[in-house]
Amino acid sequence: MPGLRWVQLTENERTEFLETGGVGVLSFGTDAGEPPASLPVSYGYFPDRGHFYFNLSFPPGTEKSSYIDEPVSFVVFDQVEGRWQSVVATGTLEPLSEFPHESAAVQGMWAIDIPTVDIFDQPRSDVSFQAFRLVPETISGRKEIE
Repeated sequence: MPGLRWVQLTENERTEFLETGGVGVLSFGTDAGEPPASLPVSYGYFPDRGHFYFNLSFPPGTEKSSYIDEPVSFVVFDQVEGRWQSVVATGTLEPLSEFPHESAAVQGMWAIDIPTVDIFDQPRSDVSFQAFRLVPETISGRKEIE
């Protein structure tokens, strides 16, 4: 893409881009020499604290649960007014089941809506999910300019 240039998103631009949630790619660290385990996921975003929330399922026969404690990167990208923008956050997922219901972590989950995407071979009501939070250790965003 000749002539394509990028600049950093400001914090306000990043928050506006992420809005309250959407869809992105969550990648888990794996053993050296192995590719990361990457999954498209729905997310919720709590802009007041800059936290991401996920409802993840662990179907039998998948290896997803073996990666859950590994460091992650989370990428959201889309076109805004015909130009590409992206945000990359890194850190470790925190299971919300480890926090009391009155904690700020759980309260943040209740304050957002995670988009529903039906990708399962059974009714969504039959799929069990676990809630997780990502408090980014690093977060950055870029946007395409002319």
